Amino acid sequence: MDTDELSQEAYEGIIIEAERLTHDLTLHYGLLSGDCEDENEYLDKAEILTKEIMQADESLLDDIFWGDPPDKEKLNITLKKIIENIEKIREIPFDRRHFD
Repeated sequence: MDTDELSQEAYEGIIIEAERLTHDLTLHYGLLSGDCEDENEYLDKAEILTKEIMQADESLLDDIFWGDPPDKEKLNITLKKIIENIEKIREIPFDRRHFD
């Protein structure tokens, strides 16, 4: 699937939230969509990715962000917000989500 196929809720809650911090984080969530069959799978994988980044050490963060990692505190705030957003999106029945 492509990010264009995500509901507005998922796109705003994950992609836009990541972009508020750094485009580099947005790229990871965008690329993730290519490995997913549907939005539910995307939400599952986005949650896993988010938790993996939260647990990453400085060296891995450097690799993830191509040598330019964001401030760790701001990153963790953003990642926690993405997790919260994923939980809220899952509470919305699929047929009640908005698609372009």
